[in-house]
Amino acid sequence: MAEISAKLVKDLRDKTGAGMMDCKKALKENDGNIEKSIEWLRQKGIASASKKEGRVAAEGIIGSYIHTGDRVGVLVEVNCETDFVARRDEFKSLVRDVAMQIVACPNVEYVRVSDIPAEVSEKEKSIEMGRDDIANKPEAMREKIVEGRIQKRLKELALMDQPFIKDQNISVEELIKQAVSKLGENIQVRRFSRFVLGEGIEKEESNFAEEVAAQAGLTKKEPVAEAEPAAETKAEAAPKKEKGKKKK
Repeated sequence: MAEISAKLVKDLRDKTGAGMMDCKKALKENDGNIEKSIEWLRQKGIASASKKEGRVAAEGIIGSYIHTGDRVGVLVEVNCETDFVARRDEFKSLVRDVAMQIVACPNVEYVRVSDIPAEVSEKEKSIEMGRDDIANKPEAMREKIVEGRIQKRLKELALMDQPFIKDQNISVEELIKQAVSKLGENIQVRRFSRFVLGEGIEKEESNFAEEVAAQAGLTKKEPVAEAEPAAETKAEAAPKKEKGKKKK
């Protein structure tokens, strides 16, 4: 495989407007060939998408997805540039796919890594720095390991970095870029809310056996006191009296 230099990546970026990481990936996939890399980026919808990212996207729709069983649901706002594109079936299908993706990824809390507050990153760093498996490593190595772990964790929280559920070979970000290339407008996932049935409600703990007994109208049995011996009846006492007579 040809060496992918920073200059080669920059040249491809200047030609296509694609991001640095996308250009580097394209060059790796095509053994450093610029022309094939440009074609690869266009096929993925990345080259044209990157040029449209700066354009205002204030139209769009709010889509929803309710998972089977009606216990989990999502509302998501996806923006585009015009109402014309917002009404197209391809755009509506994209929004539904994004909503479905959010339902399928319960750990996702933000749209992008850049949306994650700094305090979340600092908290993760504090946790990772205190782990036993790196306690005895040199400081510089610890910092490098922790940084890698934090980046991985932050990506787990970001929607755009998730593998698309219908095609694991692309990320949600690449899915959006493909839609941009197809529909010809800037498309942005702006925000979302997930609803989980019963989430946040404190449920009363109960004993299952006692609950079933209560529903059946049964109560817990009280201990029965030991009964005193009953007095002997005359009929029972008579034979004993006969036994006590002396023979003549």
